[in-house]
Amino acid sequence: MKVILMQDVKGLGKKGDLVNAAEGYARNYLFPRGLAAEANEGTIRSLSEVKKAEKAREERVVKEAMVIRNSLHGKTVPLKVRVGEGGKLFGSITGKDVAEALSKLAGKEIDKKKVELKDAIKALGVYSVTVKLGHDVTAVLEVHVLAQD
Repeated sequence: MKVILMQDVKGLGKKGDLVNAAEGYARNYLFPRGLAAEANEGTIRSLSEVKKAEKAREERVVKEAMVIRNSLHGKTVPLKVRVGEGGKLFGSITGKDVAEALSKLAGKEIDKKKVELKDAIKALGVYSVTVKLGHDVTAVLEVHVLAQD
């Protein structure tokens, strides 16, 4: 029996897949739990419409990520911080601080989880930062940590 999976089912397939399942398994397990729907003309058509909409949404998200990448890639972002004697920072610069500066530069909110720092920045200087924008889109830029006047 052909069924369309409404959720991921271990050993059978992922959400939205059109799969063959034993009739008893489908009627007694998959259908009552809402894990699958019988594959008929209407459900197959609605599945294709959902997949088209999902693909269009994903293309739009990738396009937005590329726009942000183009505005950030290769740039140098200055961060002014308070420093003590010997150029040592009060505290450290984390991904959150970098994300806030990048959000202002890009004009779009960038999540701190997308900023990859090897370690927190604790001294003045220039540091390379990678920003993962999703869907295999990354931007590499430099953060220039400067002393505040």
